[in-house]
Amino acid sequence: MKKLILPRRALILAAPMLASGLARATDDWPTKPVRYINLFPAGGPTDTLSRIVCHQLTEMTGQQFVVENKSGAAGNVGADAIAKSAPDGYTIGVYSIASHAIAPSLYSHLPFDPVKDFTAISMLWSVVNMLMARLELPIKTVPELIALAEAQPGKYSFASSGAGTTPHRCGELFKQLAGVNLLHVPYRGGAPAY
Repeated sequence: MKKLILPRRALILAAPMLASGLARATDDWPTKPVRYINLFPAGGPTDTLSRIVCHQLTEMTGQQFVVENKSGAAGNVGADAIAKSAPDGYTIGVYSIASHAIAPSLYSHLPFDPVKDFTAISMLWSVVNMLMARLELPIKTVPELIALAEAQPGKYSFASSGAGTTPHRCGELFKQLAGVNLLHVPYRGGAPAY
């Protein structure tokens, strides 16, 4: 069976670009376990999907793909770990819009360059943002949520998977469009936010 062909380091699947270019494809890669960095904590959507992908990659290649959760700073901690990993083809990871598209617009300096240090390899999934509310709240619809927040400005909050993530930005947009005062509470990922 022909093995998968990936560049030296990947950020899922995406790879840091190397001065010498992408690694040459070989029929014997991988020959040892592959470290897969997930940018968010265990239990969230990217972790669950990452584990499914790694299980399939393990079955396809005959080598173990091990998920390592390196969360923090809306994916920037894990992305930095991938960028600084050895360029040997044995560290890959998940690509995040938060760390690679949103963070560069929010921060003047990141510990990695999202354009120069990575090359996207494959689109694996798209995760939607959802508006959810606690069952204990006396609401069933978005207009009821807006009315509740308008009646008691500043009393209610919304959680996100971290400052600068799409759930955070969607929450801020919701606040603006609805004209309500909600407190943003950032967590280290989707699972803790739930």
